[in-house]
Amino acid sequence: MKPATAKISSVALKHNIREIKRKAPNSKIIAIVKANAYGHGVVFVSSAIEQMVDCFGVARLEEALSLRSNGITKPILLLEGFFSEKDLPIIAVNNIQTIVHNREQLTALQRAEVPNQIKVWVKVDTGMHRLGVSLEQTDEFYRLLQDCPNVDKNIGFVSHFSRADELDCGYTEKQLADFLRVTQDKQGERSIAASGGILFWQESHLDWIRPGIIMYGISPNNTPSKEYGLIPVMTLTSSLIAVRDHKKGEPVGYGGRWVSEKDTKIGVIAIGYGDGYPRDMPSGTPVYVNGRRVPIVGKVSMDMLTVDLGADSQDQVGDEVILWGKELPIEEIAQIGGVLSYELITKLTPRVLTEYID
Repeated sequence: MKPATAKISSVALKHNIREIKRKAPNSKIIAIVKANAYGHGVVFVSSAIEQMVDCFGVARLEEALSLRSNGITKPILLLEGFFSEKDLPIIAVNNIQTIVHNREQLTALQRAEVPNQIKVWVKVDTGMHRLGVSLEQTDEFYRLLQDCPNVDKNIGFVSHFSRADELDCGYTEKQLADFLRVTQDKQGERSIAASGGILFWQESHLDWIRPGIIMYGISPNNTPSKEYGLIPVMTLTSSLIAVRDHKKGEPVGYGGRWVSEKDTKIGVIAIGYGDGYPRDMPSGTPVYVNGRRVPIVGKVSMDMLTVDLGADSQDQVGDEVILWGKELPIEEIAQIGGVLSYELITKLTPRVLTEYID
């Protein structure tokens, strides 16, 4: 009998990388491993695929340094750029690349003392309106970075789609057209396609692509990932720790909000919001037990949740339960819970055991 466990498959991970390469055969890959590789274990993931990708993308310098300290030698890109001028010597020494998205970063690069030049990418705001220099500022930033002795003259350009999963809104086409226009007369390599762009916008497969959620076998929308040839890398499991006879008319759990309409058996599973499984998951949300789906009943507790196994069930204490994985798409669970798949995988707590498998 195991408590809450995330089983992470290297076979599925490598399959997904190959599928991504098939979809964008002419693009190099920046594999996004921020947030502990979306909850999958950054050291395991990066080590497993280092020979299959060209670069890694992280959000924070600490994440990049963790990769370096664990033997990763491929280029690493800071997707949010650096936060302080004091970071620049560390970035230079560790061969880390950085996005530049504001004038403060530009000024810091101009006045810093670093041991060698730093590879930078200009973040162009084409419509996300979160980070990035404006379309009108792109030429100026490019020229000033070209003139900066601390910057490698091979400057890249990057942007980000904000509505890539909305196929008919027209916004993605505008973002791509603007990005191509402001970079067309510049020599640097370009990247705009993240997971949604890779799946839905072939024309956005430029010099580099940046797979994130799809690398882990999860789609960026509510469509199960198998529709895109992807395999879930994570299977979240736990165990039945009790099977109880339950009478018609009796409630289950805090507040007594669910009351059984018939005699049944209730299964108690060792996972709850203390493990990162959302507290607000509604009754009826499925879990997978012994080849079938059964519904959650009652409120999710800190350490446990309860399911209606059915009066004739033969399930026993110790049986494995799947919360999401190949047998039960995480996209479906996310949609039922009104959350994003991204949230489900990144909010798992350290109490969840991690088991790396082939």
